[in-house]
Amino acid sequence: VQLQASGGGLVQAGGSLRLSCVASGRTFSDYCMGWFRQAPGKEREFVAAINWSGGSTYVADSVKGRFTISRDNAKNTVYLQMNSLIPEDTAVYSCAASFTTLTLTPYEYEYWGQGTLVTVSS
Repeated sequence: VQLQASGGGLVQAGGSLRLSCVASGRTFSDYCMGWFRQAPGKEREFVAAINWSGGSTYVADSVKGRFTISRDNAKNTVYLQMNSLIPEDTAVYSCAASFTTLTLTPYEYEYWGQGTLVTVSS
């Protein structure tokens, strides 16, 4: 599976961005999809995950109420809608694919995209 994330950029605090991750190579609906982020000098952090159908999602407490994960299996794409962004959201955001039902654990994701940089200015 190849994953290509896009949609990052520079945004002011309070603004919004939508990240996309397009998958290719295998049946997209076989996978749970997740978003993770890593800020400079910090460890990788789980952001959100969605099961194969989109019927179940899990969002980290740090972004709950501001970020929403969704997927379109017909387009082999998973999205991360990010609203009310704050400077602490600045990080490289990566998408990942897992054979599990729904997981927030990085080592359970078999495939990773290259990441897209989100910078939130104050």
